[in-house]
Amino acid sequence: MLHSSDAPVFGDDFPDPSPRDAAGPANVVTRYLARIGYDGPVTPTLETLAALQVAHIAAIPFEAIDALTGEGVDIDPQAVEAKIIDRRRGGYCFEQNGLFLRILQQLGFQAEGLIGRVRWMLPDDAPPTARTHMTVRVWLGGRPWLADVGFGSAVPPQPLALDGEGPQATRHETYRVSRRDGGYRLEADLAGEWRTLYDLEGAAAPSIDYEVGNWYTSQHPDSHFRHQLIAARTTADARHGLRDNRLTIRRTDGHIEQRYLSADEIAAALRDIFLLDPEPGWRRAIERAATAEIAG
Repeated sequence: MLHSSDAPVFGDDFPDPSPRDAAGPANVVTRYLARIGYDGPVTPTLETLAALQVAHIAAIPFEAIDALTGEGVDIDPQAVEAKIIDRRRGGYCFEQNGLFLRILQQLGFQAEGLIGRVRWMLPDDAPPTARTHMTVRVWLGGRPWLADVGFGSAVPPQPLALDGEGPQATRHETYRVSRRDGGYRLEADLAGEWRTLYDLEGAAAPSIDYEVGNWYTSQHPDSHFRHQLIAARTTADARHGLRDNRLTIRRTDGHIEQRYLSADEIAAALRDIFLLDPEPGWRRAIERAATAEIAG
């Protein structure tokens, strides 16, 4: 278990938490809060962190369409803000958690980025994966919390205590965090079986690690984002997931809906369920996705 003495000292390596562009064209915090539809308290508390996380994952979908179409993913802060906030797009972990981290720091939270290896749906003895997932660690009263708004259909819907012992129930799945090799392992209870989501390193990652990880996920030919149309959105009562032409809706009452979509239905789902306005350059990828899965 971590104690307050383990908490880092936030100094010159971390940005001033005051809004950095208050004199600019539009304050990024103001724009972000409007983007997620949040008008509640912004004091740096656990309650605020939880409320922001809930609002973020409901308003901003997980998607990697730019990797699929070959456009590439730019994780420069201004590019991410323009894409997610101004153009009302979604993004994947390096974009979404990078933005979330910067917003939290602007609001006065003591927060830092962590990097890890995705283990989703892999057996325990599978070889190590690349470090391709970014999350956020937030320190509140000397206690570390995991905040993740960028893990697709299994994204934790609330902050999780990184020093917690035992299961942590949420509105959706139950999670647990354990210490592993100086870092953390996050697992979720899926139908009575604990499944690993990812392993995180315990030290804050330098920006170059995110650059390398983003290059792999958006450019490497083995990255599944280069081959599959993927979108996800989590609301208070359901998880919505699209993988190529298979739409799955998992409700908090245990009811699961699954169906296969035509190209036009995929475009409609992107718009109506995942809150994305399909762009002309997406059509070829949508038509390929429509033939990728066959029901039954």
